[in-house]
Amino acid sequence: MEEGIGGLRHLYMTVFLSGFASLMVIPAITDITMLALCPGQDECSLAIYLSGFQQAIIGLGTVVMTPLIGNLSDVYGRKSLLTVPLTLSIIPLVILAYSRETNFFYAYFALRTVTAMVCEGSINCLTLAYVADTVSERERVSAFGILAGFLSASFVCGTLAARFLSTASTFQVAAFASMLATIYMRVFLKESLPARDGTLRQPILKGGSDAIEEDGYSQETVEVFKKVPSAGDLICLLRSSKTLSQAAIVSFFQSLAEGGLQASLMYFLKARFHFNKNQFADLMLIVGISGTVSQLLFMPMLAPVIGEEKLLSIGLLVGSFNMFLNSISWAVWVPYAATLFSAFGFLVQPSIRSIASKQVGPDEQGKAQGCISGISSFANIVSPLIFSSLTALFLSEEAPFYFPGFSIMCIGLAMIIAFVQSTMIRASPVPSHKISSIISVEST
Repeated sequence: MEEGIGGLRHLYMTVFLSGFASLMVIPAITDITMLALCPGQDECSLAIYLSGFQQAIIGLGTVVMTPLIGNLSDVYGRKSLLTVPLTLSIIPLVILAYSRETNFFYAYFALRTVTAMVCEGSINCLTLAYVADTVSERERVSAFGILAGFLSASFVCGTLAARFLSTASTFQVAAFASMLATIYMRVFLKESLPARDGTLRQPILKGGSDAIEEDGYSQETVEVFKKVPSAGDLICLLRSSKTLSQAAIVSFFQSLAEGGLQASLMYFLKARFHFNKNQFADLMLIVGISGTVSQLLFMPMLAPVIGEEKLLSIGLLVGSFNMFLNSISWAVWVPYAATLFSAFGFLVQPSIRSIASKQVGPDEQGKAQGCISGISSFANIVSPLIFSSLTALFLSEEAPFYFPGFSIMCIGLAMIIAFVQSTMIRASPVPSHKISSIISVEST
């Protein structure tokens, strides 16, 4: 199903609408959480710990669900599986669109935790696998960059909308956009058939007997007993390619840093500089514009020239500078200035995904992308356990020494570790039949 980048327009629109819905509520959710848990306060350890707990639980669920959904998509098709997370993501938004009172916040918190276990990494995993099905290896890194660019553009538009909408209207618009994304995808997006022969294979979750028919008659019954990919299968997939293993390690530490930033930065800025919803929106708007420019302009131009391996290293190194500068913020303008470095950080994930996609065959893209997403999700379990605690400690009066940005500094160190590992990556495509045979032998 190779149609080129131009054949992805409906996928890009689906990603844009879905990202718009999920990202536009971020500037408002911090204030809603603080209002529900610690009304009238600018610093709230309970909110930090609860957000970290939610992030860890979501990460635990996505470690299991993302590889499973990715593998199922190799059998059922990307569009069929994409319907599930897009539909589930509507539910929490509808709750806060109706009311932001404390009881509704807790209902949102619980349902958001449950649904995000399926939605958080699955949408990204499935869209990346769809791109890999549709685009040749030569154009793939540019296509991944454009896909990420549309997500960044949705981030910009969502943040800009949140800047001018009331909190109630923000969640109402987000819920409508989420519904629209699901309907648009079902109507316009073509199914992707990842198998080599262009047809979907037997469902992976099926036990029993299948009759093989010829000329309308059942001549032979074959026992089919397929199972969910085990941890051993995923480890075997990683072992089959040194490059894929190195990309997975980089993804883990980069996701560890990204998850730490998500768990820490907003609470750090609120406690340090008393940031409100509009200031968060302004900061995120600048970050989103930087990401859109880097992914839609820089990546398609630079990737064919210097390769995704060097782009990955550059993005990680410059991204670590962003963390270190944020950690020593001495004035309210410093976080805004630090966003100049964030543009390069947006090059990281598309580069990792492109490197990983070239290590597997066309009918294993869902498995490979799901594996990388699962590793990233595992990092999101570990990350809040470390960085939420550090943030709460160093923003409190019980800190062992005065350094409010200490947790952000530690996030920068995780990025440095990812950078060092990225310099060791030397991409070399592995024949897909070799990987398939290795997994087949190991599974039996």
